[in-house]
Amino acid sequence: MFSKSKINEPSAKTPEAKPTSSVPSSTPAAPAPSDFRASAPKAKPPVSILSSDLHVTGNMKTTGDIQVEGTVDGDIRAHLLTIGESATIKGEVIADDVVINGRIVGRVRGLKVRLTASARVEGDIIHKTIAIESGAHFEGSVQRQDDPLNPGRTAPKTAAPAAAAPAAARPKG
Repeated sequence: MFSKSKINEPSAKTPEAKPTSSVPSSTPAAPAPSDFRASAPKAKPPVSILSSDLHVTGNMKTTGDIQVEGTVDGDIRAHLLTIGESATIKGEVIADDVVINGRIVGRVRGLKVRLTASARVEGDIIHKTIAIESGAHFEGSVQRQDDPLNPGRTAPKTAAPAAAAPAAARPKG
């Protein structure tokens, strides 16, 4: 009975029951992997880096981050896109965050777009927020949208009613 009372007491106390009934090293190890697994999905995936000697022809799409140092002939869609100083992209760029240090020939769409002093952009920029450093070279138009990642949704709804209303009012009056 003495041993039963010991078993009953730890079972009433749940934290003590586990260390007493199993090996102490395995019990702390069990919460550690669960904690590790819980933090693993939150951990940021590694950045994919396209080296300076790489030339890619075609489109790229990822939910992760890309750092381009080489040349890309095609569209790129990513979460965070960093264009290195030696990089050249000919195509549309769509990302939550875009940091441009190199050259882009094509449209840029991003929630946050940053042109550093070494940036060279030939094309339109559609953004929610933008920062252009002194020394950056930019040829094109800049348009702010609340949702720049979805092309054609915000602009036509805003532009079409504004253009239709004055045209309809003029012939009648």
